[in-house]
Amino acid sequence: MNWLLNAQALASCWMCGLIWFVQIVHYPMFARVTGDPSRAYAIEHQRRTTLVVGPPMLVEMVAAVLIVLFTPAHVPVWLAWTGVGMVLGLWVSTAAIQIPLHARLARDGHSEAVIRPLVRTNWARTVMWSARALVSLWMLAGR
Repeated sequence: MNWLLNAQALASCWMCGLIWFVQIVHYPMFARVTGDPSRAYAIEHQRRTTLVVGPPMLVEMVAAVLIVLFTPAHVPVWLAWTGVGMVLGLWVSTAAIQIPLHARLARDGHSEAVIRPLVRTNWARTVMWSARALVSLWMLAGR
């Protein structure tokens, strides 16, 4: 089970660091890309971001589910379920809020009416991934 706990911690910590970068640096910079290039920028952002976040998000989800199914003796069951709940919350937020906002930027280009809620709503994911990283490290530390 060590490999699974390590994989979960690595994926969660990767996503924690990445979401902080996105929240503080990347998303606010969308406001600086205006005019015709803004659509191409948004499209390219989606393509490149998927390559960077897709694999660790999948690893994180699979690891969280496997840890619930095969809970290590030192991991409280409630903590394993909390981890799954956090991952599900992150996936729902991503699919229901962030992806549609990015799609609007890719379709329509620069829009403060889209960028402001993108930055504002992403704080929930930033907090959740930070907590998720701590939960994954807690599970790892107890072995």
